[in-house]
Amino acid sequence: MTFTARQLNRATLDRQMLLRREPVGLPTAVHRVVAIQAQEPASPYIALWNRIEGFDPADLDEAFTSGVVRKASLMRITLHAVTAADHEVFHHAMLPALRASRLYDKRFKSMNVTIEQTDALLEHLLEFAAAPRQKAEIEELLHSHVGDVGEPGVWWALRTYGGLVHAPTGGPWSFGLRPAYRAVTTEPREHPAAVAETLRRYLTGFGPATVLDMNQFSMLPRTTIREALASLDLVRHGDHYDVPDRTVPDEDVPAPPRLMAMWDSTLLAYADRSRIIPDEYRKLVIRNNGDTLPTLLVDGHVAGVWRPTEDGGVEATAFHALDEEQWTGLADEAAALRKLLGDREPQVYKRYARWWTGLPAHDVRVL
Repeated sequence: MTFTARQLNRATLDRQMLLRREPVGLPTAVHRVVAIQAQEPASPYIALWNRIEGFDPADLDEAFTSGVVRKASLMRITLHAVTAADHEVFHHAMLPALRASRLYDKRFKSMNVTIEQTDALLEHLLEFAAAPRQKAEIEELLHSHVGDVGEPGVWWALRTYGGLVHAPTGGPWSFGLRPAYRAVTTEPREHPAAVAETLRRYLTGFGPATVLDMNQFSMLPRTTIREALASLDLVRHGDHYDVPDRTVPDEDVPAPPRLMAMWDSTLLAYADRSRIIPDEYRKLVIRNNGDTLPTLLVDGHVAGVWRPTEDGGVEATAFHALDEEQWTGLADEAAALRKLLGDREPQVYKRYARWWTGLPAHDVRVL
């Protein structure tokens, strides 16, 4: 069998806990959504607020502090928030790509430091970072071993592939502008097994999906992906793979409105972005430098963007006409979001305001 585009949309919403907020604990929710984009400190909080019934941001504060949830460079060489168990798997699956992205970059190769020297420094770094360390402390350590570490350079490489995670530094969303890092212990894993488990986990949260989708999510080579898929017990529907015993919702299942976080993973996890983002809105939402704006989700698809106003409201820009029932649903969501932001950072994402210039607004309302 094959799926309609609308069925695939509803499958994503279902597995990403976006058809309804669910009464689950925070670790369970993070496990179910698999990987939460975390370049912006606020985004994991807003992502989970969209998914958990009665979400308490203090629970995520505690999860980051205790290490139940880890923030690290993983898929697509970007920051994600994942469970500790998934971090161990994902790190080993992505390690060759993480290493290559830095050690074979011309900026690193211009440094007077070899790959072997950099790898040798990792043991010293992991021992030093058993307690959280700021960038300046780490660079001082590296300088004591190899002299000028450059920018970007040795630290730029090691912080990406060395297995470090971000340590909470306080602020409204656990992580401030001056990040700290700490080492975590991970069990050695064979790369093929780690890749296979990473893809299986991807399908639990984002399936059904194609090889191209999995390539987009992970940036792993397609040949590597196909070899890993052959080792897994999966079902196949045309070009789409899925884990066994998972149903796809009917395409008529209603999808409630949502105000999504910047870089929400659902917008970035597929080669076919039209699963969530209509083709005509893709370049409006994913800007030319990769910034992915906070979006309005209406009937399961991106219908516009949102941002806070100076007086504590939420400005919603719709790219096409919405009916009054849809606007009422968005207003209800905005009221709850204002409470979350008001307790933490009312002007969240303010530094991205430049992207609103020239947007094709069909309707703009302050909710």
